Amino acid sequence: MKCWRSADRTHLSRGPRGSVTAETAVVLPILLVFVGTLVWLVSVGIDQARCADAAREAARSLARDDPVEQALDLAHQSAPDGARVEVQRSGGQVTVTVSMSSSPAGGLFDGLVAVHLDASAVSLMEDSDGLG
Repeated sequence: MKCWRSADRTHLSRGPRGSVTAETAVVLPILLVFVGTLVWLVSVGIDQARCADAAREAARSLARDDPVEQALDLAHQSAPDGARVEVQRSGGQVTVTVSMSSSPAGGLFDGLVAVHLDASAVSLMEDSDGLG
C-alpha cells in the first residue's frame, strides 16, 4: 500500500481551477469580437436607413420644385457623416442617390472590411400650377 504525503494531495486537487482560467482566456476574446461585430452590423443597418431617409427627403423637396441647395442640405442633415448625395433629373421625375462606405469603428479593420451603402428615391415632379 502506497503512502501519500500531504503535499502530493494538495497538488492533485488543484487541477480544475487552472482549466477554468484557460477556457476564459480563450473564450473572452472570441466573445468580444462577436459582440463588436454585432454592434457594427446594427450600426450598418442604422446608416442604411438614414441614407434611405435622406434620399427620400431630398427627392420630395426637389419634386416640390425647391432649390437644389435646399434639398441637398436636407439630405446632408439626415444622412450619416461622409455620405455623398447625387441628384438626377430626367423627364418629369427626380432621382436622389445617397451613398457611403461604412467601416467598423476604431479603425482596426479599415482596409479589410468596408460595406458600401446606397439608397435611391425617385419622385415625380409636381405640377407648378397646383392642379396635379
